[in-house]
This record gives sequence, structure tokens and C-alpha cells, in this order.
Amino acid sequence: MITNIKEGLLMTKKVALVTGASQGIGKAIVERLVKDGFAVALVALNEAKLQQVADEINNNGGEALPLVADVANREDVFAAVEKTVEHFGDLNVIVNNAGLGPTTPIDSITPEQFEKVYGVNVAGVLWGIQAAHKAFKELGHGGKIINATSQAGVVGNPNLALYSGTKFAIRGITQVVAQDLATEDITVNAFAPGIVKTPMMYDIAHQVGQNAGKSDEWGMETFAKNIAMKRLSEPEDVANVVSFLAGPDSNYVTGQTIIVDGGMQFH
Repeated sequence: MITNIKEGLLMTKKVALVTGASQGIGKAIVERLVKDGFAVALVALNEAKLQQVADEINNNGGEALPLVADVANREDVFAAVEKTVEHFGDLNVIVNNAGLGPTTPIDSITPEQFEKVYGVNVAGVLWGIQAAHKAFKELGHGGKIINATSQAGVVGNPNLALYSGTKFAIRGITQVVAQDLATEDITVNAFAPGIVKTPMMYDIAHQVGQNAGKSDEWGMETFAKNIAMKRLSEPEDVANVVSFLAGPDSNYVTGQTIIVDGGMQFH
């Protein structure tokens, strides 16, 4: 008989891999999944930040494996998943969270910028899906694939042609893969954050303000003014939804995008 919650978590330990895990939403997702009892592989490009997050988790009784990888590189992503399975002995959940969000007035977009943003935001998710699917098959069980889209991937946002375009793509990919893998006991869902207090969002606000000859605060307020709940999102608000998608309560949910925007959009 399980006598306490901690013992129960140890007996049902699951393994997750999170990309873009060194800061912002990704870091909050990692922390929440560890709280939920997951061992977590952390994937990002910034080795110093990645190691810092992993050390915080490991020093507080969690299990974290830092892995430096470029999600736009298919070989890097497959290697990260393989190392996760080698280290922890399993993989149950992948969260394809890494993303770029530059402000891109339509006439300013270059081929190099297009390739970079689509490489991370779209190809990075596809490679994560493929690598996780391969691992699930080899391990002989199903799993959960969770992809990051955005409110900007549900309704297009001005001056975000590249970012919005990639996030619309992720919603479509999520729906297709959910159908393709459903018979293998694999669910595929997406989460769509609104305006979240993250370094990436502050960079976008800075660019928007700069383009308009205004302040960073003006840029953030431009995005935030239509939120029904009248507050910006904390990264933890998004992590809570990912926790649901990673856990057993979402076992009968697939192909869906859950919008976490405080009431910016209503559908």
C-alpha cells in the first residue's frame, strides 16, 4: 500500500523532455513537471543557463538532465531524446516549447530570418515529434506530445508575420499528428499562451515600441490592453496547462489547442 504522496510519485516516476528549458515558459514548465513527479531532460542552446536550472532542480531533490542542442538541427533533437532514454530509462512526454518571436514588418523579412524562425518554431517541433515517436515505439508504450503555439497562431497579430505563421503551422501539425498517432496510444496537443512575462515577450515589446517611437512599456501595454482579466500572464499560468496535458487527466484529449491568454480571444 502507498502510504504517502512522495512514495507514490517515486513508484510512478515518469520522464519528460522540455525544449527551450533554460528560461521563461520552458523553465516554468520544467519546474512544474518536477513538482508533478517527473524526471526531466532540459534542452536549450545556452549551456550556462541550462546548467543553472538543472542544478537548482537537482539540489532540491528533483531529477534534471541538461542537454545542449539546437532544435532546428534534426540530429541534435534525436540525440537529445536518445540521451534522455539512456539516462532515465524511459520517455513519456515531450514538450516542444523552444521558439523565436521577432517582430517582422512585412517588408523587412529576409530569407535568412525566414529560415531561422521557421527552423526553430516549425522544424524544431517536427523533429521533436519524430524523435519522441521513435522512442515511444522502441520503448513499447504510448506517450504525450505537447507543442507550443500561441494566441498569435489562432488570430494573426500585426507585425508578427513570421511568428504568427509558424504558430498557425504548429496548430495544423498538431491536429494531423494527433490523428496519425492516435491508435498508438499517443496524444498530441498544443498550448497557446497570450502575453507572458518572459524575456522573449519583453524583446518583442521593445521592438514594437521602438518601431512606433515609443517606450518598452508602451509596447507591452499595446499587447496587454485587451486582456479580459486585466493582467499579464505569469509563466506558471502556462505551465499549469502543460501539467494537465502531461498528466493522466488529459488521456482522452488529443488534437486540441488550449488557449491560455486571460481572455484575449473567445472562440
